[in-house]
Amino acid sequence: MQARHLRAIWPALTLAAAALGGATGAARAADSSYTYGTVWEISQIQVEPGQFENYMDWLATNWKKNQEFGKAQGMVVSYHVLAVNDTRSGEPDLLLAIEYKDYYPVAERLAFQKKLEAMMATDTRKMETSSGERKVMRKVLGGMELQELKLK
Repeated sequence: MQARHLRAIWPALTLAAAALGGATGAARAADSSYTYGTVWEISQIQVEPGQFENYMDWLATNWKKNQEFGKAQGMVVSYHVLAVNDTRSGEPDLLLAIEYKDYYPVAERLAFQKKLEAMMATDTRKMETSSGERKVMRKVLGGMELQELKLK
């Protein structure tokens, strides 16, 4: 949940950091060898024994439908399911990667959530219950939020 809050305040933090550094955002960008790119959310998934096909079925239906809706709404740029080769104990089997255009303010994310719930004919409580029910298929080991830095 902390990462989601960070998305909402990220622009303010960036401006504050620029101000503290003694340069305006525009001057700092002109001096930099990079520009900010898209934002990536990565989920690390360990699939429970005997559940790989079941979990992939869920990803290919509900998860994919959610991501396609995000693309249609202009929030999601791309999404990927990546298999981790030769995993060791404690490492994820899959990485779920969602690429967003940018960090979004809380109001925009809540509005999108309401549209998604309407499209899926569900609500937040039902979505959380469904997530809990998937525990038999997978364990979420963690996640990351990344932002691409495009070199000039």
